[in-house]
Amino acid sequence: MRILLIEDSSRLRELLCEAIHDAGWKIDAFALAQEGRLALQEAAYDLLLLDLGLPDEDGIAFLKSLRAARVQMPVLVLTARGAVDERIAGLDAGADDYLVKPFHNGELIARIRALTRRAPSTVMPVLEFAALQYDLATRQVICAGDEIALAPSEKGLLELLMRNGGQVVPKPKIEHAFSEFGDERSSNAVELAVSRLRRKLEGHPTQVLIETVRGVGYMMREVRA
Repeated sequence: MRILLIEDSSRLRELLCEAIHDAGWKIDAFALAQEGRLALQEAAYDLLLLDLGLPDEDGIAFLKSLRAARVQMPVLVLTARGAVDERIAGLDAGADDYLVKPFHNGELIARIRALTRRAPSTVMPVLEFAALQYDLATRQVICAGDEIALAPSEKGLLELLMRNGGQVVPKPKIEHAFSEFGDERSSNAVELAVSRLRRKLEGHPTQVLIETVRGVGYMMREVRA
């Protein structure tokens, strides 16, 4: 899952990015509404964490503009505005949930999980390919009733390959998915991640093969016994 954060406090951005990374998700963080708009044009996000007190635009106005443009992703508002009428204004503007600062990171992660479970059907709650299942809400990878233990980066790679099952995923696309703005990953890092994922899937009756398409990328295909 990839999350967009728009929050002007550099310290809070740092803490939230750490919490999101620890949960195994990707996050792109910005201080300005305009930066967030540009990010939305460059990448697809599963959820938006939005501060209302932004320096270049009021968060309520920003949220209304997103909904007017029919952006449907869940929005969790993070703000110091704790008055009831202000919370109502945020929800009426299109927010899906509201968290008043200061808050506990555990509650934030739980609310993100709840919002993604309630997200429209375009966000798949469970990915399935061959005998593999990946529950995006619980972050569990299951095969034949058993959970396969994977690192967060390996789960991100698996998600990308499963979403494109039977199709070649170009290496630059994998590098982009593994990266966050300003943090590029090398081709060698992708190759190592693919190798680790292959090893961890071995020994389970997944009926899948991660195939190297030389000079292009990787493809997950079904292999029947």
